[in-house]
Amino acid sequence: MSEETQQQETRPVNGKSLYYYIGKAWDNPENSYVKALNYERRIVWRKEENFLRIERPTRLDRARALGYKAKQGYVIVRAKVRKGSFQKRAIVTGRRAKRKGINQITVGKSLQRMAEERTAKRYPNLEVLNSYWVGADGQQEWYEVILVDPAHPVIKADPKINWICNNDHTNRVYRGKTSAGQKGRGMRTTGKGAEKARPSVRANQRRIK
Repeated sequence: MSEETQQQETRPVNGKSLYYYIGKAWDNPENSYVKALNYERRIVWRKEENFLRIERPTRLDRARALGYKAKQGYVIVRAKVRKGSFQKRAIVTGRRAKRKGINQITVGKSLQRMAEERTAKRYPNLEVLNSYWVGADGQQEWYEVILVDPAHPVIKADPKINWICNNDHTNRVYRGKTSAGQKGRGMRTTGKGAEKARPSVRANQRRIK
């Protein structure tokens, strides 16, 4: 059998890759095989410790799209964050009901950013590259965080990722440099309505008008 014939047999019939079908199933988990898988997974995940290092990503398509490679220097950690809006302690002294502000207070950061930052605290020698959603129940959500070791020789030798070894990218997750961080800072929007988002909301307020 020639090489051309072998390539034609291994190539998908409709030209779609494996990542396409994985992503399509995860786009609507409730109507695909992912629903049954996640039901079994969450039973196990609830009993596991938080910020657990795992061998391989649960969503291979998202991990690869966000920069993950199956090589030395890359680490995948599954993080768990509680769901729900921010709650403050009940006020003892008198207030108008309008000024109590206990329930339904939205936090400035998303749950995904919280998961990334808490993961970075557990692994201080690694840098957070990105993260993606993998599951949720009534009380918590799970994210898988992609971390990179900037001191690893394989990472230093890879021209596609060795930018993270520069000191400019130290603690990048705490400065909103990940994809979830840029979304929370309003970096996805440009033009009208986003005049005060750059370089940041706080820095824009400090400018001398």
